Amino acid sequence: MKRTLLCGLSLCVFFLVGYGKQSAADNLGSKGQVTVEGNDRSLLVDPENPEIKVDPGEGAFTTGDLRIDFVSSLTFPSAEITKTHRRFDSLAQLFHSETTARGYYIQVSDLRSDTYGWNLTLSQETQFTSTIIQNLEEQSLKGSVLSFDNGWANSSSNSKTPTVSRDTLAINEMNTAYTVAVAGENEGKGVWTIAFGASIENRSNQENTLNPVTNAKGQSVMDVTFNKQSYSNSAVSLTIPEASKIYPVQYTTTLTWRLEAVPTE
Repeated sequence: MKRTLLCGLSLCVFFLVGYGKQSAADNLGSKGQVTVEGNDRSLLVDPENPEIKVDPGEGAFTTGDLRIDFVSSLTFPSAEITKTHRRFDSLAQLFHSETTARGYYIQVSDLRSDTYGWNLTLSQETQFTSTIIQNLEEQSLKGSVLSFDNGWANSSSNSKTPTVSRDTLAINEMNTAYTVAVAGENEGKGVWTIAFGASIENRSNQENTLNPVTNAKGQSVMDVTFNKQSYSNSAVSLTIPEASKIYPVQYTTTLTWRLEAVPTE
């Protein structure tokens, strides 16, 4: 008999736009989180140095022998509305420690006795939307595409590495599951991170996708949650077509991550 294990979680994504550029006093806070019952998860690790434990703050997680330990909050800095600039990079992951900024990442633990593998998928439930916009036809950023690039897996485990697509994962269809990573038999055992983007410090020959966030005067923008310099991450971005009208409001969507065990015979 085939047996399928499935764990999933959803979290909100925030995209904030405004008419003006950031001022010298602007600070960025971390947003977008969900609370899931249970606390049996692995210690969280640095996606670039998985032998080092880190504290990335609150994050979504599931429980069980096959589980998601952590998912970065996906947030975008306040952006200026223009006719030509329609691509917006997300904020990088920060930590409550000396660990510097990292790419967006997910931590997965497979502590099962068997080694049949697992599949990690991602879906976007709705288009970025703001219900405070009075014109119903203009509440959504129609045709916008959320993209994940420069994906890679890392672990201190001796298990074989799961496969992460190096192609850009562009979410063009709502409520559709996109495959992020696949672990086959004898792959993905133990604790693994799946990251999109990396810092210039990484030792895995990954492209640097992080850059410090500055205001119109070239001054550093601080993250108020971590009390650190904010960084953007070009590996995760949102592209909005010119035909879609943008208002100076906060838009949100919901992402759903699912970790599914490969069925056993």
